[in-house]
Amino acid sequence: MRIIRTIAITLPATCGAALAQTSPPEAAPAPAQAASAPRTRPTPAQPTPQDAANRLERVEVSGAASDDSVRRQSTASKIVISREEIDRFGDSTLGEVLKRLPGVTTGGRPGRGGDIRMRGMGGGYTQILVNGERMPPGFSLDQLPPEQVERIEVLRAPTAEYGTRAVAGTINIVLREALKKKLNEMRAGFATERGRLSPGASWTRNDNFGDGHAYTFTVNALRGERVDNIINDTLTHTLATNTDSLLSSRGQSEDQRKSINLNGRVQFKLGDGESLVIQPFLVSNRSDSSSHLRQTTTPTPDPRPANFFDQVDTVGDSRFTMARLHSQWQTRLDSDTRLDLRAGLGRANGESHSLRQERLEGAATRLQDDSTRSNNRSWNALAKLSHSLGNEHSLVAGLEGEGNTQHQTRVTLVNGLPQPGLDDFGDDLDASSTRIAAYAQDEWAVGKQWDFYAGARWEGISTKSSAATYAASNRSSVFTPLAHARYKLDERGRQLLRMSLTRSYRSPQLQDLIARPSINNQVPQQINTPDRAGNPNLKPELATGLEIGFENYLSKGGLLSANLFARRITDLMRTVTSLETVPWSATPRWVARPQNIGKASTAGIELEARFRADEFIPEALPINIRSNLSFFTSKVDGIPGPNNRLDNQPKATANLGADYRLRSLPLSLGLSLNWTPSTTIQQTVLTEATSSRKLVTDAFALWAINPEQSLRLSASNLGAADYFTGSLSKTADQIVSSRSGGPSYTQWQLRWEMRI
Repeated sequence: MRIIRTIAITLPATCGAALAQTSPPEAAPAPAQAASAPRTRPTPAQPTPQDAANRLERVEVSGAASDDSVRRQSTASKIVISREEIDRFGDSTLGEVLKRLPGVTTGGRPGRGGDIRMRGMGGGYTQILVNGERMPPGFSLDQLPPEQVERIEVLRAPTAEYGTRAVAGTINIVLREALKKKLNEMRAGFATERGRLSPGASWTRNDNFGDGHAYTFTVNALRGERVDNIINDTLTHTLATNTDSLLSSRGQSEDQRKSINLNGRVQFKLGDGESLVIQPFLVSNRSDSSSHLRQTTTPTPDPRPANFFDQVDTVGDSRFTMARLHSQWQTRLDSDTRLDLRAGLGRANGESHSLRQERLEGAATRLQDDSTRSNNRSWNALAKLSHSLGNEHSLVAGLEGEGNTQHQTRVTLVNGLPQPGLDDFGDDLDASSTRIAAYAQDEWAVGKQWDFYAGARWEGISTKSSAATYAASNRSSVFTPLAHARYKLDERGRQLLRMSLTRSYRSPQLQDLIARPSINNQVPQQINTPDRAGNPNLKPELATGLEIGFENYLSKGGLLSANLFARRITDLMRTVTSLETVPWSATPRWVARPQNIGKASTAGIELEARFRADEFIPEALPINIRSNLSFFTSKVDGIPGPNNRLDNQPKATANLGADYRLRSLPLSLGLSLNWTPSTTIQQTVLTEATSSRKLVTDAFALWAINPEQSLRLSASNLGAADYFTGSLSKTADQIVSSRSGGPSYTQWQLRWEMRI
């Protein structure tokens, strides 16, 4: 946690001059709070000698553990987002925090968070860690409140220690840490969207006990409600008859969710450089949902096909509980060697149930009842040995192991009977994955300007899945060498040049390997409404990456940077839809399966500028400006252009934000703009995917009631706009275009915050 102390000293002008003569030639970078503090501006009137003698000057002395200093000292390209930055806009999800980082985009409707993508690359290209660990299946970052996060670390290029399943990069979420500084922090408030209230509260406690021991815990409780309008349209053009058929659905969905999250950290100082840390982590969520859709087909088919309906109602509920216990023991074997041992156990349980009722002209035609129950157990262990050779030279070697075991039961009943064709696969599924890894890295400095990093990592992954009538397994291993370098263009290290040459990979997700199908009951079944199944023969993607970056740290805590990256990918995985003869149907069905389709490449540039306005305009107000602009390009070999890009990758993304603390009032104001253009992706020769432009404006006002209490009003997604995703599919006899989505909404939040 960043600790900031601001001391205001009032001195006569002569004393101020004396201090100025002995001050260092260059001030340390000031944190954002100090940068926004009120300052005394000079008056144009000429003071009299008596005025000059009596004039008092205000001198501010600030001390902080700067996040920029951590970024500067890292040999590999690294961004650190502090607790202060996480709190700045009062975001309700981590996705809303991360979207403002250079090159980061989120899936889903504007203002709703969603899956996190670095450099526009989704589907497992971005490695997401919590306290350096991967979370079990079913866990989403949206389940983790920002109040529980201490800092966010972003690595643009992979390193041996953090792992190399990071083709796009790594985002490591570090939970609250035990500090010696005592802290009681309480927050309570509510959000409202379309008139629905979502209250929430959190409490964080830091304290120490005994002889240097410390602890922290954070608990967060939330109840949320959402209402969405749903718009779905599918236009089918039949080539043989040159006719069109339009299927339209209009309706509304509601979602109510309750969650409680708890994490803690107890740190024992055992003496002689030895320490023990124990970290519990608990997440519990429950969601209840319902939706109502009316469906029209123009023209009305005559005769109507089997299972035709014009109305559907769905109700469902789900529960997810995850508990993890992590421990870490550190000791010094001698003055230059440190041993770090870590181990963790976890368990996650999930249950979901949905009831779908289809009707035709008010009469029930089909009732589908789905129930799923899953149990997941996980473990992980790590041993790391660090040795310092002196003269800024260190060696690190480590061994890692990780395992996940999943048991899932699924029951699907149609009108009270088992769904035809799925009996052969059974209701019970067992799946497991085991990963072992070994790595070594060497980091050293050459002279005063060069720093080098060389590392290598080997990982082996084994997955197994079995059901009533089949068993499948997959084994793969990857060797990834890594090299990073940092060059100081000036003696003080304010201007840096970074270079990286790396190998990384993307492993198949467990669900992509499991062969058990999932049936789409849309009538009629077409290429745009396929069934889904896994592929046990998938191989991991390999990527060779190059990074070149420039960073210029400004005197008042600002930063100007540019980063170029390129990746060459082999064995690209992509979901391919084709017409198959399947055991669960008497007629051929459209089925979407992941496949290795060949090679691809991507490249881009990420520009970032953070500074105070008076850094360049002396008479300007000290407004903090944060901006970044990224451009991406990619190409998938073997797929016709011009839009043969990686899945979901936009051509650009941009952020612009500003905040300022008023001088006359204890009030801080901020505004942020996030932009992602519309995208069109040629996924295969037959299919194309599209998504709307995102333009999200957020704002906040923070009133400091007193040094311990404040009141925050924030707005997310001002000027809310419609958002749609779509697809275009072509077959020998049809062209099918579809879109789904609807309007997005502005969320207002009022929150009281107290720190003791």
